[in-house]
Amino acid sequence: MTVTVFTKPHCPQCNATKRQFTKLGVPFETVDLTENPGTLEQLQAAGFQQAPVVITPNNSWTGYRPDLIREVAQQVSAETNASAMVSA
Repeated sequence: MTVTVFTKPHCPQCNATKRQFTKLGVPFETVDLTENPGTLEQLQAAGFQQAPVVITPNNSWTGYRPDLIREVAQQVSAETNASAMVSA
């Protein structure tokens, strides 16, 4: 599962989101929006108005959302378990 966290510097909600993903063992990519103004424009055009913006294959949201982060962690765990069963 690909998880992307679009952030900006000195953003408490961005840092909390990244810490929670790390704590729960969810791999993610980080994109600094100050270094990617075109991406920032695209996200704003799509209706996102605050950072972080989190995009997963099944969902997207803004701000620090521990409930949604836990859902992603559960999905990653389920995928890992399913993959381990297939390999066995």
